[in-house]
Amino acid sequence: MIKPSLEKALNEQINAEFHSAYLYLSMAAYFHSVNLDGCAHWMDMQYQEEVAHAMKIFAFLNDRGGRIHLTAIDGPEAEWASPLAAFEAAYEHEQYITGRINNLVGLAIKENDYATHTFLQWFVNEQVEEEASVDAIVQSLKMMEGDKRGLFMIDRELGARQAEAGEEA
Repeated sequence: MIKPSLEKALNEQINAEFHSAYLYLSMAAYFHSVNLDGCAHWMDMQYQEEVAHAMKIFAFLNDRGGRIHLTAIDGPEAEWASPLAAFEAAYEHEQYITGRINNLVGLAIKENDYATHTFLQWFVNEQVEEEASVDAIVQSLKMMEGDKRGLFMIDRELGARQAEAGEEA
């Protein structure tokens, strides 16, 4: 049986992961609206990953005898000043999620809940990958300094994104 403090925190993380999904879906809609379908595809893949992350926590909490409490998801932003601004916002959001995961790990340690601590290590590693992936796109967009040909190339590259083989969600 999971301790009430961890049950509450994991439920809050489920909400945060669904909010992340909602944010990335909103970003996909923004990119479609400015005819950057490759960027939209990349964001749609992010949306799918975030839903999988929420469900991973959902299943874990259920397996540990916890009670799932789904709450309202705050509405995400819908407009960004530029593709760079959208990806910078995504990067900042991933840093926020990393902080949340780190806090969960700290709570698991404080509560001597080694099963939850072990479970959360997957998310710790995932956040390193998430931040690096988004930051690489931010850096590429900054390097091209608004060159539309560069944006076209990045859009094509992002449109080719596929789920990694064996990717655990």
